[in-house]
Amino acid sequence: MTEHTVPLTGAPVSRRATALTPPPAGVWCALPMILLFLLGFLGPLGMVVLYSFMPRGSFSPIGRPTLENYVDIVAQNFHISFGWSLWLALLSTAILLLVCYPLALAIQRASPGRGILITVLIVAPLFVAENIRLQGWVLFLDKAGVLGGSLQALFGWELDSLVNNVPAIVFGICYIYLPFMLFPMLLGLASVPHDAREAALDLGASRWRLFRDIELPLAAPGILIGSLLCFVISLGAFSEAKFLGKGVIVTIAQDIESAFTFGQNWPRGSALSVLVILIAGVAVFLAMRQVRLENLLGRR
Repeated sequence: MTEHTVPLTGAPVSRRATALTPPPAGVWCALPMILLFLLGFLGPLGMVVLYSFMPRGSFSPIGRPTLENYVDIVAQNFHISFGWSLWLALLSTAILLLVCYPLALAIQRASPGRGILITVLIVAPLFVAENIRLQGWVLFLDKAGVLGGSLQALFGWELDSLVNNVPAIVFGICYIYLPFMLFPMLLGLASVPHDAREAALDLGASRWRLFRDIELPLAAPGILIGSLLCFVISLGAFSEAKFLGKGVIVTIAQDIESAFTFGQNWPRGSALSVLVILIAGVAVFLAMRQVRLENLLGRR
């Protein structure tokens, strides 16, 4: 009978034996999602990048590459739209940070019943389409709308329209994307041990020092992820400026939509989209360098 020798520990394994080792079961389980990611995300993204180098007005991805679409972005003052979109994204993210942090603390410290009630009230509007909710605010805030009509009927006060301006757009962005800031922040605050708070207060720490030295460092991953989500989504905000702004400003998302539809200039729309993706990608890269997902997900 032929004896099979077992290699000693640390003995080199042949390359042929390593090559024949089947992949782990997790790879096969993840294969459908990998294929969906390649076909549903990287494929369209590659087409957008390819179209951005096609001649203006072209409908075919096959042609002589050119940079004229990127030159047109600078020559035709599209930087103004980029500036408005960046400003709205940064401003709305800062406002949501200030609003959501005390709200997250209130939910965390509330009784289970009240916490669930507040969460349901925040989540419930998500079951209604964004355009319908924004149109509802237009009907409420516009001149002779629900608010203005009620004040005029009850007190004789004539209220001008509260829409068609930049503050109304910022309000709409904050209203729509508040849950995307709140729930990652709740997840971050959940990683702050209650014992650490009590120990700091027992040692005489002020409320500001408790926030600066304990709550903020431990909750930072959730705060960063919430800020990143709100910034990236707000950067491409379209409906808020359309419904609540009604043309008072033009965001980059509106320019992209116009290039693909009315302008019938797919290469220009693709070039604008590529620049937005690059800005969002840089923000994601810088934020993820500061975040340890293991801590946020509870892995030590």
